[in-house]
Amino acid sequence: MLGYVPEVATISFGPYVLNPGAGVTDADDKPVSINQRGLAILEILLRAQGKVVSKAELIERAWPGVIVEEGNLTVQIAALRKALGVAPDGGEWIITAPRAGYRMRVLQAPTGQVRRAQTGAPAQEPTIPSLAILPFQNMSGDPEQEYFADGVADDIIGALSRFKSFAVIARNSSFTYKGRPVDVREVAQDLGVRYVLEGSVRRAGGRLRIAAQLVDRASGAYIWARNFDGAPNDVFDFQDKITEAVATVVELQIQAAEIEHSRQERPGSSAAYDLYLRAMQKISRDTAQENAGAYGLLTEALALEPDNAILLANANYALFVRNLRSWPPIGPGDRAKRADLARRALLQAGGDATVLALCGIALVHIEKDYAGGMAMLRSAVEANPNNLQVVHEAGVGNLHCGKLEDALALFHRTIRLSPRDSRAHVPLAGIAHVQMILGNYEEALTWASRALPLQPNYQPAYWMLIAANAHLGRMSEARRLLKEFRTIAPESTIAGIWAGQPQMDPGRNAAILDGLRLAGLPENPAPWPTIPSLAVMPFQNMSGDPEQDYFADGIADD
Repeated sequence: MLGYVPEVATISFGPYVLNPGAGVTDADDKPVSINQRGLAILEILLRAQGKVVSKAELIERAWPGVIVEEGNLTVQIAALRKALGVAPDGGEWIITAPRAGYRMRVLQAPTGQVRRAQTGAPAQEPTIPSLAILPFQNMSGDPEQEYFADGVADDIIGALSRFKSFAVIARNSSFTYKGRPVDVREVAQDLGVRYVLEGSVRRAGGRLRIAAQLVDRASGAYIWARNFDGAPNDVFDFQDKITEAVATVVELQIQAAEIEHSRQERPGSSAAYDLYLRAMQKISRDTAQENAGAYGLLTEALALEPDNAILLANANYALFVRNLRSWPPIGPGDRAKRADLARRALLQAGGDATVLALCGIALVHIEKDYAGGMAMLRSAVEANPNNLQVVHEAGVGNLHCGKLEDALALFHRTIRLSPRDSRAHVPLAGIAHVQMILGNYEEALTWASRALPLQPNYQPAYWMLIAANAHLGRMSEARRLLKEFRTIAPESTIAGIWAGQPQMDPGRNAAILDGLRLAGLPENPAPWPTIPSLAVMPFQNMSGDPEQDYFADGIADD
């Protein structure tokens, strides 16, 4: 049961004051137009102190004794968002918790203290970004294409709803704009979302063209746009391909836009979401220093939201990468911290595909729990087959513990769905690894050469390039690459790389390790250097005078 605040005469939030039974007034003491049902919902959310209130509970309490559809609640929430407008920090007052319900935003006061809706514990802050998918316009002049346009939008809503890194407005709300000329920025304001995906369907001759655009409410600019062309004879197959392509790229575009907003608009914010965004940038740079910085930011974020599954999973992942790369540990208890972070993340995961994938791959690589890790990776792909990180982590799992053909299929799918993804170096190096196992060293060079420019610090790409050249007898090139590699990973050794790899089938790493040996990578860390030693013998008294013995001994002592 949610811990609601005690009944009080008024509740303040931002510039507004709710007087139960009387209504809401703004900072100038002017009434805000909200109907009675909306006021009831608003009061329930405010008294929840920022915690999520389920849709079922909201309906039960706002419509006592009446059976209503969920769409009625959605309409009331949209009306409340419109009446309250944008919060002072640019977010929405009412935050959608995907597939769970709604919660009320709690603002952070300028002093750094969390502002409360009413006496009680502050809510966690801030919200994840939100997205509305508008009905796609039928531009073909053929009314029969209307079902296809609606089907495309419906499928995209369903696919994007699987992501937990952003919230998707329900169809009942976004489809109220069907058939109406709209201003996308006004729609975003009305629905209380940061991003809007719009599109159109046009049939010309024997071809269908679908156009889709992602719009940022803050600027009104398109941050992504793409056309899809296909034959109408298999509309369902075409529809599936569009859904898959849009779903995979939209998360990346939203995260990139959110990082830019965080950098430009909230550079000094300590809110958990901003800390998370900054940490993701650092993790992607793949160096020991940036990794440590990312872990520090995630630790700060967890101080604000200790039960946030995605923060816990990424903190675990940061420590996992340190072990994988043989970087110096952040502290003496890294392994215990990894285990604790993974356990807490999984307790809070709620089926989140990203959390399952990050914890699953860490189990495979570090804990050597191959069965458990692979089970999590399979569950992650089932939960969200359009999440690129999930798909390529599953590819890595299969590379070491599954079928090589499955690993290749997952890696190729990742690249095909988003060839410009900033994380594409991982599946490219993964394909190179498969080719190394198969003994196709020229093919391995081709794929690893594509991976390295995308992330110049990515160590596995260097492993493939060095080892493949060594196996092909190109020792001068292998040693040149090894020298480059040692500038970014001076502590790297054969033993360190082996320790960070799954060992269910040692043969899957053998070609890489053998090639690195041929090129001259040390087997083990260099022993601690020893200092020279010296013995000072008693000095001989050559004077013939026994009384000079003390003098000779004194010189030796000194």
